[in-house]
Amino acid sequence: MKRFAKLICALFVILMIASCAMIGANASSAYQTYTYAIGGYALHSPDAYTADSTIIDSDYMGLDVPLSKPGDLITDESGNVYIADAGNNRIVCLDRYYKVRFTIKNFVNQQGVDDGLTGPEGLFVTKDRIWVCDTGASRIVVFDREGNFIKVIEAPTSNLFGDNSLYKPVAIAVDQYNRLFIVSSTTYQGIIVMTENGEFTGFIGAQATTLSAWDIIWRRFQTDEQRAQTEQNVSTEFNNITIDADGFIYVTTSAIDENSVQSAITGKAKDGKYMPVKMLNTKGDEIMKRNGFWPPAGEVDYSTSSKDAVTGVSKIIDVAIGEEGTWSIIDEKRQRIYTYDSNGNLLFAFGDIGTMIGNLTGVEAITYQGSKLLVLDKTTNAITVFNRTEYGDILISAIEAQNNQEFDKAIYQWTEVLKRNSNFDAAYVGIGQAMYRNGEYEQSLKYFESAYDTENWSKSYQEIRRQFMSDYLLVLVLVIVAVIVGIVFFNKFITKINRRATTSGKKKTFGEELAYGFYVIVHPFDGFWDLKHEKRGSVRASIVFIAITVLAFFYQSIGQGYLLNPQGEYASIWMQLIGVLVPLMLFVVANWCLTTLFEGEGSFKDIFIACSYSLLPLPILIIPATILSNVCTNSEINIIGFISTLAFIWLGLLIFFGTQVTHDYTIGKNVITVLGTAVAMVFIIFLVMLFSTLVGKMVSLVTNIITEIRYRS
Repeated sequence: MKRFAKLICALFVILMIASCAMIGANASSAYQTYTYAIGGYALHSPDAYTADSTIIDSDYMGLDVPLSKPGDLITDESGNVYIADAGNNRIVCLDRYYKVRFTIKNFVNQQGVDDGLTGPEGLFVTKDRIWVCDTGASRIVVFDREGNFIKVIEAPTSNLFGDNSLYKPVAIAVDQYNRLFIVSSTTYQGIIVMTENGEFTGFIGAQATTLSAWDIIWRRFQTDEQRAQTEQNVSTEFNNITIDADGFIYVTTSAIDENSVQSAITGKAKDGKYMPVKMLNTKGDEIMKRNGFWPPAGEVDYSTSSKDAVTGVSKIIDVAIGEEGTWSIIDEKRQRIYTYDSNGNLLFAFGDIGTMIGNLTGVEAITYQGSKLLVLDKTTNAITVFNRTEYGDILISAIEAQNNQEFDKAIYQWTEVLKRNSNFDAAYVGIGQAMYRNGEYEQSLKYFESAYDTENWSKSYQEIRRQFMSDYLLVLVLVIVAVIVGIVFFNKFITKINRRATTSGKKKTFGEELAYGFYVIVHPFDGFWDLKHEKRGSVRASIVFIAITVLAFFYQSIGQGYLLNPQGEYASIWMQLIGVLVPLMLFVVANWCLTTLFEGEGSFKDIFIACSYSLLPLPILIIPATILSNVCTNSEINIIGFISTLAFIWLGLLIFFGTQVTHDYTIGKNVITVLGTAVAMVFIIFLVMLFSTLVGKMVSLVTNIITEIRYRS
C-alpha cells in the first residue's frame, strides 16, 4: 500500500513538473512571429528574435539620473550604445554590456563660451565622430568618440533657412565622405544635405504630398507664436533617417495620407511615391527593391482585427540596417517590428503591446548590436534587448551564402529554414535563385511556383526557352511556316464558300451560315446588311458562335500560362456561360426595347444574330493569346494583354456598326441609341434585383405564416 502511495505521489510530481514546463514554454514568448502569404493572410513562423532582458534600471547602467524622453538609439562597430536623452539634455554612451562610459551634456564651444545641449532628439556615429541633432538649439553639434567637443554646425545660411524656426533637426545620417543628411521637423522640401563644414548643398527626396503651397507661404507670414501654436498640426515630411555601408539612405515618414498608403499596398506598388519607408541614393532617387508579395510598409492585414485591435496602416517611425542587406522598421501603432531583405521580402514580423518582457508600449527607436536587436521604449525609458534565435541565425546564414554566391551552401541553408518553417516563401525563392545561378533552370521553376514568384520564374523559363529554341530552331521555323500556310488556305477556303453561297441562289447550308461569320467581322457594313436582308445568317449559327466564345473563355481560364495565373485559379464552364450569355441578352433585350420606340428596323431576332456574329473575334484572338501565354516571359506578357484588349475593341466596333446597319440609323442616332441601351441595361438589372428581393420577401412571409399556423395548431 505504501509503495502504491509513493508511486501515485511520484506520478503527481512528474505531472506537475511537466505542466509547469508546458506553461513556461507557452509563456516564453509575449508575441507571435509571422510573415505574409501572397493572399494577404498571416503565416505563423518560429521566433527569429526572443526578448532577453529589459534595461530600465539607471543604477545598473551607472547613471545618476534616469533616462527621460529618449529620442534616438544607435550603436557603433564595437557594440557601444548611444542614446539621445532629450529630457535630460544629454547624450548617454553605454558600453556593449549597457554600462555607462560617459555622458555629453555641457561643453565649451568654439568661442570658448560654456554651452550645452538642449533637447537632442537624434544622433549618428561614424568611425571617429558623434553627430548630435541639438534640436532645441536648431543646430548640429559634433564630438569625438570619447565625447570631446569638436565644433557646432549652425543652421544653413540659404535663404530657405533665414529663420531658425524653419530648421529643427530631429534625425541625421552621415556618409563615408562626411556629407550630412538631415531631417528637419519644420522643413518640407526634402532631406537637407550639407557638407561637414555646414555648407548647404540642396534638398533630396522631396515627398510627393506634404503641405499645400498655400500653407507653406502662409507660414512665412506667421509670427513665432503663431508658428509655435500650429507646429503640432503640421505633418513632417520625414521622421527618421539612417544610411548603410554603401551610402544608400533609408528614410521613414508618417506624413502620407493613409488612403494613399492603403492604395499603394493593395496595388502592390513597386515605386516609393506613397510608401512610408524609402531607399534613396545620394542624388535622391528612390531605388528600393519591392519584389516581395507586398511592398515594405509594415502591416498588410491592416483593415481587420484578426491579430490585434489596431486598424489602419502602420505608422513607421524608425529604420535600422542589419546584416547581409536586411533592415527593420518599427510600427508605433502596433509596437511591432518588421524585417525585410534587400529585395523587399518580409522575413519576419513580431512584437505586441503589453507589459510582459518583449512587449512594448511606446516604441521610439531601433538599432542592431551585432546579432542583437535593441529597441528603445520612450514610455518606460527602457531598452529591450532581443537575441537572435537558431532559426534567425540559419536565416541570416542562408542570405549570406546567397549574397556570396555560394549556391550549394545557400540551398542547404534554405532547406534548413524550410525544415523549421515550411510556410516561409522566401526560402523557396532563395533555393530557386541558387538553382538558377547553378544552371538548374527546370528545377528552379518548381520552387518559384511554390512561392508564386513570377519574376524569377520568368528568368528561369527564359533560359529554358532559349535553350529549346537553339536545339529545335528548324522545327520551330517549320511550325511557324505551317501555321501561316494553314491560315492562308483556310482564308481561301472560307472565301470560296462565301462566293459560292452568294451566286448559288439556293437556301444557305449550315456550313455556309457559319463561314459567313468570317466575312462579317472584316466587312461589317456589307456583312450585317446581308445578314438581315439576304438571310445569310441564322439563329443556329449564332448559338454556335456563342458556344465557341464560351469555350474560348473557359480554355483561357484553365489554359493560361503560369505568369498570368500563378495560383491556378479558374472559373467553371457554367460561370463562363453566364458571363457571356447574360450581358449579350441584356444588350439584345435593352436595344430591342429602345429601338422599338425610336423607329428601329431590326427585329429581336435580327439584333440577336448581329450581336452573336459580332462575338467571333473573341475566340479568334483569345485562343491564340492563351496559347502564347504559355511560352512568353514577363517582358512579353503585355503583348497578351494587348491581343485580348484588341479582341474586345473589335467586338465593340462590330456591335456598334451591326446595330447601325440592322436599324438603318445614322451614326449620330446610333451613338445615342447605344448609350441609351447601356442605360436601359442598368435599369433592367435594377428591376431584376428589385423583383428578386420582392419574391424573396414574399416567400419569407409565406414561410413565416405557415410556421406560425403550425406552431399555434
